Formats: sequence, C-alpha cells, structure tokens
Amino acid sequence: MTSTDEQFVHETAAKYGVPGPVAQELTAGSRPCLYLVPHSRLPASRQEDTRPAARTGGLPSLPDGVDWPEGREPLVLSVDCAALPHGALDIELPADGHLLFFTEIEYPPESSSVLHVPAGSPTTERAATYDFDGEPMQVRVYEPQTLYPLPGLTLDEDRRDAPATRAFLDADGNGDVLDSFEEAVLDAVSGGTRPGVCVQIGGFSNSWDEAPDEGDLVLLAQMAGQAIDYNVYTMNLIVGTRQDIAAREYGNLQYEQQC
Repeated sequence: MTSTDEQFVHETAAKYGVPGPVAQELTAGSRPCLYLVPHSRLPASRQEDTRPAARTGGLPSLPDGVDWPEGREPLVLSVDCAALPHGALDIELPADGHLLFFTEIEYPPESSSVLHVPAGSPTTERAATYDFDGEPMQVRVYEPQTLYPLPGLTLDEDRRDAPATRAFLDADGNGDVLDSFEEAVLDAVSGGTRPGVCVQIGGFSNSWDEAPDEGDLVLLAQMAGQAIDYNVYTMNLIVGTRQDIAAREYGNLQYEQQC
C-alpha cells in the first residue's frame, strides 16, 4: 500500500476505534485485484474515464492454425491486457494482446484452458459449429457483454487469526467494529462501492468453499456464473503459481468450480 493508503487506513481505524496494530495486521497481507463489471456498475466518479477492458461470451477470434481448445468449452471471458490499469495487480499478466478463457460454468469443467493471443496477430472469428464423427455439433455461446476494470483490494481469509486482531476480537462487539472498518477500507479502494456478482482478476479468492489459492497457488481469475449468464449460480476459480502465470505457462493452471 502507498503512504497515502496507509494514512487513509490510519484515519479510518481511528474513526472506527480499531487499534493501529490491528489495522496493520488486517491490511498487511492485502492483495490488489481488478473487478470486471458492466459500465452501469462502475461508481459515478469512474464512469467517464474508464475504458472497456474485457468481454464475456461471444465467439473467439484466433490466429491462423489455432482452433477451439480440444474440450470445446465455451469462451466465457476475453481480456484486453493493454486496457487493464498499469500496475494494478501483483501478478504478471501480458502487457498487451488478449487473454481468452474457455471453461464450463454450468457444470464442473472437464477441460478448460486460457490462451494468449498476441497483439497484432491476424485473427479470424471461429464458428460455433463443428463436426464430430460426422455429426454436426455446436459450442455453447454466451451473450457478449462489455466489462470495465474497477480496482479493488482483497484481504487474506486468515487475517483475523493474527495476535493483535485475535486479542481485539475477544472483547464483545469488536467483531462488528472490524466488519465496519474493513468494509470502509475495501469500498474506498473501489471508489466508494464494491461489486457483488462479477469477474475478478488477481487478489485473494472470495470462494464459496475451501479456497484453492493456498500455498504457492495464487488466483488468476474468479468468475461468478451470473456475471456471464444470469441464470447460472456457480463460481469458477482459476489458480496457478506466480511463476507459471508470469511465464504464460497457462497449461499448468488449475480450475475449480464451486456451487
């Protein structure tokens, strides 16, 4: 966090009656993220200058010789890497080009993949239909929706186990105090409000079950099913090591669906 952020945290902690060591413990392990949301979900202060950076659904535009991934999972997300705010994440994504995410959001994915299409590559939009053993088949195509980046902050799930925080929580009512403090800090980073159902790049996962980003694994993306199809109630999480993400070794990523 920058010195300005630290000053804000200090002032907010004082406002809510949270001791300095507790505030420091809660934010020391924080990780930045980017929420990808429709334009209408951006705070009013960010709606004018924020450029689109992603799209859900639609058909993939791929370079010559590159077809749908083998499992024929739907394209659920395309991210324009050059349109993401520079330095907003603590994982290394390509500086330009597009990241395409293919996975199944309605059922646990049997085969998923992430592809990087370099900037300037001649591409052709691929058809949703294909032939399988002489039978015509069709890939599921979700309705395209343009998404915009919204900076955010995420906190470690185990943050309240730290010594000063645990001691503070022993007093009645301090749980609500911490909830209010955390909410104020996290909302402020996102311009006054945080989205609920959305796509998230980087940061800590907001998993519905056991968090898959543990040990050496960090979150690349988390996609709420409703952010892609309003009638789908799942959470898809994609994790990998920092080294594999930086080296674009996307074949080593791990995929999990929770519902």
